Amino acid sequence: MTMRIFIPRDAGAVAVGADDVALAFAQAAAARGITVEIVRTGSRGLYWLEPMVELATAQGRVAFGPVTPADVPTLLDAMAGNGQHPQRLGVTEEIPWLKRQTRLTFARCGVVDPRSVDDYRAHGGYKGLERALRLTSDQILADVTTSGLRGRGGAGFPTGIKWKTVAQASADRKYIVCNADEGDSGTFADRMIMEGDPFVVIEGMTIAGITVGATKGYIYIRSEYPHAVEAMNAAIAAAKRAGFLGDRIGGSAHSFDLEVRVGAGAYVCGEETSLLESLEGRRGIVRAKPPLPAHKGLFGRPSVINNVLSFAAIPFILDNGAKAYADFGMGRSRGTMPIQLAGNIKHGGLFETAFGVTLGELVDDIGGGTFTGREVRAVQVGGPLGAYFPRALFDTPFDYEAFTARDGLIGHGGVVVFDDSVDMAKQARFAMEFCAIESCGKCTPCRIGSTRGVETINKIINGERVAENLAVVEDLCNTMKFGSLCALGGFTPYPVMSALKHFREDFGPAPATLQAAE
Repeated sequence: MTMRIFIPRDAGAVAVGADDVALAFAQAAAARGITVEIVRTGSRGLYWLEPMVELATAQGRVAFGPVTPADVPTLLDAMAGNGQHPQRLGVTEEIPWLKRQTRLTFARCGVVDPRSVDDYRAHGGYKGLERALRLTSDQILADVTTSGLRGRGGAGFPTGIKWKTVAQASADRKYIVCNADEGDSGTFADRMIMEGDPFVVIEGMTIAGITVGATKGYIYIRSEYPHAVEAMNAAIAAAKRAGFLGDRIGGSAHSFDLEVRVGAGAYVCGEETSLLESLEGRRGIVRAKPPLPAHKGLFGRPSVINNVLSFAAIPFILDNGAKAYADFGMGRSRGTMPIQLAGNIKHGGLFETAFGVTLGELVDDIGGGTFTGREVRAVQVGGPLGAYFPRALFDTPFDYEAFTARDGLIGHGGVVVFDDSVDMAKQARFAMEFCAIESCGKCTPCRIGSTRGVETINKIINGERVAENLAVVEDLCNTMKFGSLCALGGFTPYPVMSALKHFREDFGPAPATLQAAE
């Protein structure tokens, strides 16, 4: 009897030895004369347990982790025998951290072979596309709009409106562009889905192409993601062989093709117009709007530009219906959000759940508090441009409007935790420095404001005229927020001002103390 073992090929798992574990299993099985089939999957997202190995059993998959090559001989013996082992975690789906999630977008991630179209279809893949091929463009648009899906890349713009704008535009050609330039600190959901379930992204982009009348799509992936580039290219080739890309998709009259393009590592290319400039072979510099990319985008043609997770949500919506998706969430934030827990946290990983869970639940309950065991002092949500929230704001629901109301943003869903050893003045300086380094240079508020910000915060840290320089920082932040062309300069004030507002003690003596001393 063949023993079926699942080992992640996800970059996060590979970084902690998954390839070595897979090799050790192959060698140990050969030495014992045991026939094993090793399936390389994506990660389930429980990163503190990687490499996590799963065994197919009559009761379902049973997980073991974290596994090292040294564990493999005894682990293989346990798998062949009674299954008891110190690394045994039980039936995978019953692991509490995984069981309490609502996995719509990531339902197959860590389950399927990301190189196999057949495995994808066996787990419900391409049902959304099959239904889309039976519908009209207006019917698909109605589903996407009714679902309440908003851009998962950070802006939260309604996906249905964007698609409808492109669908109604007249042009000889239209394009679908997937923004996979995941550059925010503490985020890895795009990478995980591309490495673990790439066909769901392809399917979502194909449905978008059919809906708006586009026949060509591009996936723009950052150069720091070589594993994702390889996975997407392999999946595109497999989809073409299976008839799900190219001419006459699924035997229909529709044609759609995809191509991967690799970025050169500019954070600003996560902004859609900079991305378009890079795709067209130029330096990634922000374009002034209007015109909007939906009217004049890639190569001057109407273009749908969505994030990886936005496209990955589409197959579920088309397969299960708009209401099934919209039933999850709260307010105007419908569906689920793949939240990434990172930084100084005990249980780091990907946790997909409906909008509405509080920040405190995510950090203290789901994440288990800090890895160091010290008190949580600050949490940054939304990448390097996100605000720092103190414990006093941990009752904030994970919801676009709720975070906006408290001068924050959920962005791409990255949650980075800091313990009580963090120096928030240095974090504010880092935000300005990051902006200065990554600025495309097109607009003065971002290019000059961030550089002056670093200099001014340095003066504050050194105790130079603290009150006056704090006023300069606030003035710089207002100028950047309202004068920058894109979100890089426009959102850099969020982490700076939140650090000043909630952690004022880290920026030297309070103004009143200074005046008394004078």
